[in-house]
Amino acid sequence: MNTVSNESHRSSPSSQMPPASLWTNFRFMRMFIAYALATFGDWFDALAIQILVAYRWGADPLIIALIPVCMAVPGILLGSVAGTLADRLHKVKIMLLCDVITVVLTVAILFAPSAAWLLPLLALRAMMGVFHIPAQQALTRQVVAEENLFQASSLNGFVGQCSKVAGPLLGAVILAVFSPQICIVINACTRLISGLVLWPLRRLTEKPEHSIGNETQDQQDQAETESVLTQWTKGWSFIRNSRAILCTLLFGCLGLMAILMIDYQFVTLFRSIKPGNETLIGWLGSSAGAGAVIMILLLNRLPRVSYGWGLGGGFVLIGAGIAALGWVVPLTPDVWIIVWGLCIGLGNGLSMVTLNYLLQKETPPAYVGRVFGIQNSMSSVVLVVAPLAGGALIHIMGPDLTFQFIGIATLAIGVAGIVLQRVLWGIRESHGNVLKEHV
Repeated sequence: MNTVSNESHRSSPSSQMPPASLWTNFRFMRMFIAYALATFGDWFDALAIQILVAYRWGADPLIIALIPVCMAVPGILLGSVAGTLADRLHKVKIMLLCDVITVVLTVAILFAPSAAWLLPLLALRAMMGVFHIPAQQALTRQVVAEENLFQASSLNGFVGQCSKVAGPLLGAVILAVFSPQICIVINACTRLISGLVLWPLRRLTEKPEHSIGNETQDQQDQAETESVLTQWTKGWSFIRNSRAILCTLLFGCLGLMAILMIDYQFVTLFRSIKPGNETLIGWLGSSAGAGAVIMILLLNRLPRVSYGWGLGGGFVLIGAGIAALGWVVPLTPDVWIIVWGLCIGLGNGLSMVTLNYLLQKETPPAYVGRVFGIQNSMSSVVLVVAPLAGGALIHIMGPDLTFQFIGIATLAIGVAGIVLQRVLWGIRESHGNVLKEHV
């Protein structure tokens, strides 16, 4: 596949712009296919690893609890550094290297004799994702035309949500017929294919070929000579001085906190109100995943979405669904569980796509890797803290009051985001120049 125009057209200004249609942007489509394969593989063996540890090895519950912690720690420690390197180094080569190392580590997991070996391998594999994500986001910002960024964000979100539903489901089918090791092998194969799909892009020139505002060639050359520490510091400084980005990151962490505080406690809630119906967890998870997919499909038909209504409206839906589950009683028909699961999923899809689109849109190409790397670090902290905080609240207040409290608080934050959207996201600033309103 030829991803570079011929010599006679390289000097033409029109040839330096990304393709007008996302579907004819072969560089993005390669990245999209590779991302879909990698994401599906990651979710495909998630259930297999839990089964391997819990049932085959009979590991202590504390060891099982350490699995998500080990996978979150690399993001906390290295997220912002990975983002800095993504802005500094060749992004496709970073992604290829991460895919290769992930394949090796996944194969090594097959031969792990105990949890003492498994946990470090999982942490190292998670580290590859920490470096892969900001590189992919930064490259997306360069190869996708600005008017197609929202569609690109919704497509990536669609793949992510489908993988969360289809990956564990198909993994469970394979587990029923074969063994956890087969699921792990399939993940290694998807990562290998992901790398092969990206391979033709290894010689891609990653200098931004289209306009990036008022940034001059001298500024680009200066950035190339700066140290990693200087660029890392500038990344944090950019976020601190960008109201839209800072508000978005804080909003994103609040939404993730709300979801993760109760994500592992649905079983506690249903055990107390409907102890005889163990299938409700599956119905709730499926309906939430379906809601996110439905919302992302709807958003994919739009050219853009208002920041306030996207983030704030998503939080309103998430909060309403969580709070409503807190008011479920033993006599409540099971269909309402599905309805509130859909509500949470719709809100999650809306807020997630809006957040990724906003970070892509409002960040200059030279800073995209650092912004997404810092976001990864913040999300990883939430990933560790939120489940512990949710468990403590349930211990103090009980599951029903905890769900009501978290739901109402999330809903209130969403309403505030809608009401104050002009204050939080109304004006976009880039390179010191006021551009335009988005609401």
